[in-house]
Amino acid sequence: MSGPTTAMVLAAGLGTRMRPLTDDRPKAMVEVGGKLLVDHMLDRLADAGVTRAVVNLHAFADRLEAHLSARTGPPALVFSDERAQPLETGGGLKQARPLLGDGPVWVANIDTIWTERGVSAMAAVADLWDSAPMDVCLLLAPTATSLGFHDSGDVFLDDDGRVRFKRPGERAPFVYVGVHIADPAIVADGPDAPFSLLPIWRALAERGRVFGAAPPGQWMHVGDPAALAAAEARLRATA
Repeated sequence: MSGPTTAMVLAAGLGTRMRPLTDDRPKAMVEVGGKLLVDHMLDRLADAGVTRAVVNLHAFADRLEAHLSARTGPPALVFSDERAQPLETGGGLKQARPLLGDGPVWVANIDTIWTERGVSAMAAVADLWDSAPMDVCLLLAPTATSLGFHDSGDVFLDDDGRVRFKRPGERAPFVYVGVHIADPAIVADGPDAPFSLLPIWRALAERGRVFGAAPPGQWMHVGDPAALAAAEARLRATA
């Protein structure tokens, strides 16, 4: 696997749907399968060859920063401070750009965990990534067999790996599972305020610049306490 060695980890969310578990901690510090969500993702990134990760902070920022500062092993961590205002996915990436360096980076949410079936999911994305034809490469999973995601899906996937976002009224066969590789320059023209990556992705997809990989595995979105319980049960069943 040859992919980016730098990552942006989006950990600044309020986690309101996860209450009451997030009444005294950030969503990133909710435990699933004996490990905090943020540690699940950082360990995945380390296994993918990431040596440096920028983590944004907002909700319970001091507690999350203290936990992460006590981690040992890769990746080395740098913090992007959003204590004053959470900047959403696009705004968070834009603020962190000076910390990310040049070149493509992994961008990862902290609320998806998964088990693999003989193929490294991160390797599948890294192997597909090619900055010539693409600006974004998404990690996708089948809508029908993923746990905790909305059942109408997000995207269609062409034979060449290009992504098309569903239109109003459509049901799509794949969901985005919260990890992708991107050229951070895609947010260069965004406002100095909160904004989402999704409209940027949609515009790039219209130009054929968004690709996706859908490796085999079991995908679990941990968005609320019920989804957390379902993920715990699935992990126990596959242990």
